[in-house]
Amino acid sequence: MNDIIQLNPSDLGLALGLIGAAIALSRFSKIELEGQLLIAAGRAILQLLVVGYVLALIFALNNPLAVLGLLGMMITIASIVAKNRINQKIKGLFPIVSSSLLISTFLTLSYVLALIIQPDRWYDPQYLIPLTGMILGNAMNSASLAGERLSSMIEQNRLSVETHLCLGATPKQAISSYQKDAIRASLIPTLNQMMVVGLVSLPGMFTGQVLAGGDPLNAASYQILVLFMIAFTNLLTAIFVTEGVYRRFFNPNVQLI
Repeated sequence: MNDIIQLNPSDLGLALGLIGAAIALSRFSKIELEGQLLIAAGRAILQLLVVGYVLALIFALNNPLAVLGLLGMMITIASIVAKNRINQKIKGLFPIVSSSLLISTFLTLSYVLALIIQPDRWYDPQYLIPLTGMILGNAMNSASLAGERLSSMIEQNRLSVETHLCLGATPKQAISSYQKDAIRASLIPTLNQMMVVGLVSLPGMFTGQVLAGGDPLNAASYQILVLFMIAFTNLLTAIFVTEGVYRRFFNPNVQLI
């Protein structure tokens, strides 16, 4: 297999032509996305360059504290983003979301690193950081989708929930169907991706290894592992988040707030 072709600054400059063309097309079509495209492109460039330098430093240090510090920052940012997308009116969402992401990510990575990949060091940044990034990004979306769907359904069906409570149902029983619907909705993107992977889309883990000159079959094996990690983590995160979110709608007297 050939080594990957390196991209230099001039190549990245040419890549900007695609964003320039998108901005021009938006302006010509009067879609009015020029500002958002420009800001998004600028943020993407800045964030990825910063991450590149940070990862280079962490890889050079090869220190567990540095790796854990980066992972902690990633979970914190993911928790804030997911929390903000659920419902600004609900108090105490951050600990719910952050603990859900932390526990689900920890359980998944512990299983995979201990039983499947088995690196020489558990904190090996070559494996721990990219795997965490892939499953954490997807779990963040699952948390926000599940939490937002459940909070919206409870607010839209307050009368039905109160009726169940009056008939003797517990809060858990009163919102059970809404919780299940919210969890299912959060898993739709994951299930759709798994259904068409290899036929319609070639995900990042697979294409990255192939571009780097890796064996396509080994790349496919890693992609299968990542997809299964994402599916488990997303489902676990959605369950944890919805369990925490619905409790915020009831007071100690089992009344809908």
